[in-house]
Amino acid sequence: MLKDIFMSLSQNQFLNSAAKKYGLKMGAQSVVAGTNIEEVIKSIKELNSHGISCTVDNLGEFVFKEEEANAAKEQILNVIEAIHEHKVDAHISLKPTQLGLDIEYSFCLNNLREIVDLANRYGIFVNIDMEDYSHLSPTFDLLDDLSLEYDNVGTVIQSYFHQAQEYIERYKNYRIRIVKGAYKESPEIAYQDKNDIDANFIKISEWHLLNGKFTSIATHDHRIINYLKDFVKKNNIPNDKYEFQMLYGFRKEMQLKLASEGYNFCTYVPFGNDWYGYFMRRLAERPQNLNLVAKQVFNKKTNTIIGVAAGAFLLGKMTNKQTKKKRK
Repeated sequence: MLKDIFMSLSQNQFLNSAAKKYGLKMGAQSVVAGTNIEEVIKSIKELNSHGISCTVDNLGEFVFKEEEANAAKEQILNVIEAIHEHKVDAHISLKPTQLGLDIEYSFCLNNLREIVDLANRYGIFVNIDMEDYSHLSPTFDLLDDLSLEYDNVGTVIQSYFHQAQEYIERYKNYRIRIVKGAYKESPEIAYQDKNDIDANFIKISEWHLLNGKFTSIATHDHRIINYLKDFVKKNNIPNDKYEFQMLYGFRKEMQLKLASEGYNFCTYVPFGNDWYGYFMRRLAERPQNLNLVAKQVFNKKTNTIIGVAAGAFLLGKMTNKQTKKKRK
């Protein structure tokens, strides 16, 4: 039930707009690395100092206007310039809908091409994030089209999809991030049971580690991580063929531990004002994330999971009060 609640909140455009207005006041500051490029570069440098690379996501949701998509493109181009200027160990993650996929395919492709071209000139990788199932096919199309011109692009395979094995085999020659999946999908196309999703995550990870170009193993689940650590050792898979990846602000001690053990490690670093949808999906993704956030957001007197949910509720209440004032 909590998952459904947070997924609904993540898709609420009204609350997304309100979150931009009120800023990072609902606990998201622990899992979002600031609201501007200067702040995110500072966060990257701190992670790099511990031997951790980064993938940077300029947060954005519900983009249906060309001017908003163009603004997002310009911001991402500025991030690429900053990565190059500061010589930090980082690459780009982006969502096609932020760049106009819901407006027009060719418009989105042109925006992506401009980003990938600049990144390519600087030797920076660009990861095309996957969103919900309705955007799955056109996102693969974008990857196919861009790959005709560039080799610095890759994407994400979500293990909760029944067809994940098909996708991983089709894109074996790409750098692939493997995740469990963060959107609510129907049983006809996606596994609903955690055990099934975990089993498929391990299955496609093993396959791509053995057959693929480069594998980003993106999970906070220590059991899966330990299993795959044994798998790569038993199969003599070299370190330069894979990395572990986690979200900024989650399981910090484990991130540092894996990096200190000599594994390639990458932290997914989101930033920007449009943080609300991302934050709600992280809370919906798995119940453990509620605990992880609560421990890092609240002090001993207020350390409660209820506080996280209350943040979303309070945001709605604050917005309602402002709306009533305006009406008066």
